[in-house]
Amino acid sequence: QVQLVESGGGLVQAGGSLRLSCAASGRTFSSNAMGWFRQAPGKDREFAAAIGGSGRTTNYADDVKGRFTISRDNAKNTVYLQINSLKPEDTAVYYCAASGLFSVPGDAENKYEYWGQGTQVTVSS
Repeated sequence: QVQLVESGGGLVQAGGSLRLSCAASGRTFSSNAMGWFRQAPGKDREFAAAIGGSGRTTNYADDVKGRFTISRDNAKNTVYLQINSLKPEDTAVYYCAASGLFSVPGDAENKYEYWGQGTQVTVSS
């Protein structure tokens, strides 16, 4: 019923930028938190960024602050992740997630009910 589809990943040089998109269908998430998580090769999935239902509140992992910007367009039921100053350690599969219950942009995976399939971001040095 509910689908989240990520796009925008790819291979980029260190220092470059990408904008990831996540389009939701099946229900409206205008009142719900949405987030981005990432999983590097051989590592656990970790929190990157989240945004509240209103779009006015955001939450970022310490290692992405100042480089990543999360935003949303509720009219399009879409969330974005702008990534600047990419580093090789940003290489990961990036997953979009949506909460079915919460409006606060939490960093815990268990607050998010719906998940996309992920989009690969690879940063070369």
